[in-house]
Amino acid sequence: MIEIKRLKTIAALELLTGIGLILFWIGFFTIGLAPENPPPCYFAYEHSFPLPDIILAVALLVSGILLLKNREAGRTLSLVCAGGLMFLGLLDFSFNIQNDIYKTSTLDLALNVFINVWCVIFGLAVAVLISRKPVA
Repeated sequence: MIEIKRLKTIAALELLTGIGLILFWIGFFTIGLAPENPPPCYFAYEHSFPLPDIILAVALLVSGILLLKNREAGRTLSLVCAGGLMFLGLLDFSFNIQNDIYKTSTLDLALNVFINVWCVIFGLAVAVLISRKPVA
């Protein structure tokens, strides 16, 4: 019972994260989710992410659906997504620190810290929780 509840929680959070990634890019390209005075390399860096992020978003949506259907492939794909999330969060953190993105505004600080922390912590949590053997 605990195993099923854990998998359903992970599935729901994967679905929300996948939708969140898609909404971020819609916002980025429509309303402009960029710092007011970004460093010169900012847009070149950000424009390299839509393709891998959309692939990750689709993978998160598929893994969430598979977990809800209690399919083993959902667990496997969740582990792949966990690695992708941790890599994404740490890469963004590294870029943001090196380019003072966290210092551009309170809104940029809050949004970027939330995204970076969510990706790393949620990715790590999924990796740990999915890899646990079910309790009989």
